Amino acid sequence: MIKDYVYDEKNQLTLDIYEPKKIDTAIILIHGGGWFRGDKSKEATLAERLTADGFLVIAPNYRLAPDHIFPAAMEDILNVYDWLAASDYSVNGKITALGSSAGGNLSIELALQRGIPAASWSGIIDLYDWVQKHPDVVPAMNQKPDFDKQASGKIDQDGANDAFYKWFILNYVNQDMESLKQADPLSRVSNNSGPIFIANSLNEIVPLSGVYKLQKSLAENGVPSEAKLITGTVHGEGYSDIAYQSTIQFLKDNL
Repeated sequence: MIKDYVYDEKNQLTLDIYEPKKIDTAIILIHGGGWFRGDKSKEATLAERLTADGFLVIAPNYRLAPDHIFPAAMEDILNVYDWLAASDYSVNGKITALGSSAGGNLSIELALQRGIPAASWSGIIDLYDWVQKHPDVVPAMNQKPDFDKQASGKIDQDGANDAFYKWFILNYVNQDMESLKQADPLSRVSNNSGPIFIANSLNEIVPLSGVYKLQKSLAENGVPSEAKLITGTVHGEGYSDIAYQSTIQFLKDNL
């Protein structure tokens, strides 16, 4: 493992590299945290699992809100892809992405803007339209204790929490609705977008509306997708054991 490789000198951003015995396919593994918290180190367990399955795993950090609002995080992840594509790693263009929550949103952006296969677990997709349709929801930060100390696979947001969902969406754009419209990944779907695997629990913090809207838009643009809807309230990597095999199969099938 190569830890804390600096991929962005200007912003002092680092990534971790997990190398399998034989490198064939790379995956950019993106941490979640509502764009305002989280760290690449929390991806170690999943990264090691992916490495055991033959992936070269790139786990980056990216700039966080509110100090760095949209489009900072998105630009950082696009830079990670560009760095990897130009690197000495011999993957012959076989690059994929996987992320959870805010990381799922950023993984989707890679598919939409770089045309690669990507997977999103509880990705944050429905932004502008959702806020417009929920004017009575009062934004409130979730003060759940020890969040940053929990392993990503152990996090359970305990079901819907519209107040927190609205809080971190607006925090990502410093409360600016025009920026929120631009941050909505649905606006970047095109016929050049890559295939996307989308997983979501049926009763979790991230609304299912984003899954439906993204699949519809992809289909209208002739881009394949697959959705896996999971019983319960568990968020992101909390259902990794359920979603892992179908996620990896989808990514490999679409390289």
